[in-house]
Amino acid sequence: MLNKALKLIRTFYDVSQSDLSARLGISNSYLSEIESGKKQPTMDILSRYSEQFDIPLSSILFFSENLEGPKPSDKFRMHVAKKIVSIFEWNQARNETAKNFGKKAKTF
Repeated sequence: MLNKALKLIRTFYDVSQSDLSARLGISNSYLSEIESGKKQPTMDILSRYSEQFDIPLSSILFFSENLEGPKPSDKFRMHVAKKIVSIFEWNQARNETAKNFGKKAKTF
């Protein structure tokens, strides 16, 4: 789920993969593999993500928790995480729709 969250953060801020990979100092193909879930990001890359988007690293790591054998509190956190991802997905779709109509959607 971390890979999906990282991609949604990037698209929420309307940053291209190639632009972000340059900002993070990694190759575009490596970023693509991270976002597709083929490779796991290092803590260093997650820290750079955190700095780039001004999001606390703990918030980014929130999406990467292993939920095997969930406890009641883990179920709640997973529910909240899914809601946050849904909001990012909604915003991504909204921005894509606006671009298709030649308009720029307002962000929060």
